[in-house]
Amino acid sequence: MARALIGGLVRRGTASERIAVGEPSEAARSALERDFGVSTFADNAAAIAGANVVVVAVKPQDARAVLTPLRARLDAERPTVLSVAAGIRIASLARWCGSAPVVRAMPNRPALIGAGATGLFAPATTPQSSRSAAEEIMSAVGTVVWLPDEDALDVVTALSGSGPAYFFLLGELMARAAVELGLDPAAARRLAVATLHGAGLMAGTGDGDLVRLRAEVTSKGGTTEAAVRTLEAAGLEGLVTRALGAAARRSRELAAQFGDEDPAAPSPSPGNEDRR
Repeated sequence: MARALIGGLVRRGTASERIAVGEPSEAARSALERDFGVSTFADNAAAIAGANVVVVAVKPQDARAVLTPLRARLDAERPTVLSVAAGIRIASLARWCGSAPVVRAMPNRPALIGAGATGLFAPATTPQSSRSAAEEIMSAVGTVVWLPDEDALDVVTALSGSGPAYFFLLGELMARAAVELGLDPAAARRLAVATLHGAGLMAGTGDGDLVRLRAEVTSKGGTTEAAVRTLEAAGLEGLVTRALGAAARRSRELAAQFGDEDPAAPSPSPGNEDRR
């Protein structure tokens, strides 16, 4: 995701010299410098020196270890901290970042090609400048939606964060079924991929009315209606609801597993607590 954001910002016109990256892998640092012309550092403290925005693009299990050594600098310089670490909540991030304003983002993998979908949340006390900075960065890789409360990010994780995998699975199953019905495997794969691509473009270029789009494809008494009725009879709606529920629960579990939700822990610094 860090690479996607860097690429999106550079493509949109952000000068590469304005971007500094903390990365432990020497090979990854070399690749980022070669591909985007950004500055890279093995030391995260050196990477964030003088930054206006610090993007935390790490796995949730690594967020605490990455941020805790930076707390003194973040507390003193107060850059906007934009976290894309799945599941880690504002309360934990605020304890690790001191008084720096914190914004959470939940992007998805299509950000790699500039077609991402990102949910954003910040506490009510977050400065507008921090909100604007976060939105500017995330909009470089796709659509951005602000959320009214932090719990909604767990649902965003289940819907759009994990969502591309659901469509890939559907395409895989469609292609497999077509092969079983006699279609050549290569042709089945190409047609399934093209169908996913085309349907996505249609959904994205219109008014987004998914019910209408489906109805327009589903002629009464036709082949599509026969397929849709079969899916509905098999309980597709309930299955999708259960699947998204499982993903949302896992997002909350990540917060509990890798966050710092100890009730005895110090409260977040003023200005960063969630006042919902």
